Amino acid sequence: MRFIIVLTASLGILARTALGQSAPMLNLSYAKYQGFYNASSDVNNWYGIHYAQAPVGALRWMPPVDIEKSNNFSSMGAINATAFGPTCIQGTPFWSAANASAIVYPPTGAEDCLLLNIQAPAHPKSSSLPILLQIHGGGYTEGNADTSPADGLLQQSNGSFVYVTVQYRLGVYGFLSSWEVRQNGVANAGLLDQRAAILWAQRNAAAFGGDPSKITIIGGSAGGGSVMSQMILYGGDASPPFRGVISQYPWWQPFKNDSTLETQYRFLLQETGCDGLTCLRGVDNVTLANASQKVYVDAYNAGQYGYGDFYFGPAVDGEIIRDLPSNEFKNGHFTKVALLVDRDGYEGVLFSNRSMNGTDQEVTDLQHLFPYAKQSFINRLYELYPVDAYNSTFYHRSQWYGDFIIECPSAYMAAAVADQGLPSYKLIFYAGSELHGATSPYLYAENNNGTQGANNTIGAYMKDWFISFTTHLDPNAVNYSGMQKPFWPTYYNGSGPQAMNVNYTQIGVVKDFDDSPQCDFFHGQSYVVRN
Repeated sequence: MRFIIVLTASLGILARTALGQSAPMLNLSYAKYQGFYNASSDVNNWYGIHYAQAPVGALRWMPPVDIEKSNNFSSMGAINATAFGPTCIQGTPFWSAANASAIVYPPTGAEDCLLLNIQAPAHPKSSSLPILLQIHGGGYTEGNADTSPADGLLQQSNGSFVYVTVQYRLGVYGFLSSWEVRQNGVANAGLLDQRAAILWAQRNAAAFGGDPSKITIIGGSAGGGSVMSQMILYGGDASPPFRGVISQYPWWQPFKNDSTLETQYRFLLQETGCDGLTCLRGVDNVTLANASQKVYVDAYNAGQYGYGDFYFGPAVDGEIIRDLPSNEFKNGHFTKVALLVDRDGYEGVLFSNRSMNGTDQEVTDLQHLFPYAKQSFINRLYELYPVDAYNSTFYHRSQWYGDFIIECPSAYMAAAVADQGLPSYKLIFYAGSELHGATSPYLYAENNNGTQGANNTIGAYMKDWFISFTTHLDPNAVNYSGMQKPFWPTYYNGSGPQAMNVNYTQIGVVKDFDDSPQCDFFHGQSYVVRN
């Protein structure tokens, strides 16, 4: 183990201040958008830009339609792009609500939500910069493009890349994948939205100073799972619209089988009073939004999904997603591009029930999560995770849950890409809160003075690594902060699987903790854990 001692340091990065009065214009082939200039970070911003037509009425559960094909924007003059657009319709899994009365009807959001935001340096290093494109997380049922602005990253890069964040259909709207939907629409519509946004960025890159051949896609949690899904889309594209992937704490929740997908669909028909997809496409937006939220409640009360599972998400449909992710990576059926993957220290804590008490409750919960688990699976899981090695049922459950859904998948991805002889880098992050999402403040905050376990030196290193990967597909290529950051070797570098380990006081290269019998077990049980 090689370590470099890290002391808390201030980089003197400017805090975000009041916006300037400049109004940068984004000139597209079909529209003009007026944005705003942020003098603190020296960044031009444009919010709420349509990349596809509103997926309403007959376009519900259909592939996204490029906005260039039909719009009336050219007659509108300069469109105000200084405020965030509406989010996609949100959904709350029942386990995450305090109680039934805490759920809001109708849920927030709108169907006309296929929007993206752009941030570009006002003084770029060149007229054609690498693009970092963010796909947001939120369990495929929540979230939006507005939560991770990249002012801090862009400021540290000194004008070296442009940043795009995108929204996509969520929950019932984006991931309804029953047989009838496949026959008369499209499964995994949310993943196709993401792909449409990437293609929009590629087509329009020159308008905002981007290089269409140098797109890196990034996402955390369900965003990390999304960029993984973009890698296995159609069995892996030979010529993808991106050249690199940053998958942060990749969320591999169970891909529901056909029986569950039909049950999801039947719940929605029941709540709308519909008899099929034609009726669903004609339902008014409020009725459909209310029904979509009620499905989460109905299904949880019926034991259809477990604590920590968001119920809706990508599914194997045979065309867009052709097999479970672990199998696709195992068999080499993924897009061959450079990869940076990370995970946080304790990924399962936020998705485990603190009130759980005793093995019986845990096994019931496990059976809801893995309905096809046989007794032999449960016995082996308890052998690999002996109960007496943990202080409580909660910590026992949070450990194996974090392993199966994020920590082990991070190793699967890193190993599969490395096996193809491609650049593959893995990070294990035990700083900040150490919980799910702990890396985010160290990337997106302009300084880490208020971050849990604040360490601005770690923040500088993290930004340098991620910017350098975006610009050169190598986290070591450039020291944008001016600080000499630790060298991060590839996953296989002559001494077996290895990762960069970051904690409160040290940074160094270690053997990948997730190269373990526990992860081997989950990898061999793909059709039980469904990922």
